[in-house]
Amino acid sequence: QEVRTLIYTTNAIENFNRQLRKVTKAKSVFPTDDSLLKMLYLAMIDITKKWTGRRKDWGQIHSQLEIFFADRLD
Repeated sequence: QEVRTLIYTTNAIENFNRQLRKVTKAKSVFPTDDSLLKMLYLAMIDITKKWTGRRKDWGQIHSQLEIFFADRLD
């Protein structure tokens, strides 16, 4: 059940996308595609620096993922 909740929870993804949209809305015209990619990369770095929280049940979820996907988590 915990693994299913983790997989289907999209709040973190939606929040990340919202913050990226906020950056691109502030400047509507980019001179090149590279400038847009650089802006998104720098925004992504800033956004991920603020990620400090952990799930309270992460230990149990990780144990279940190790059982289901033992060959992939090494």
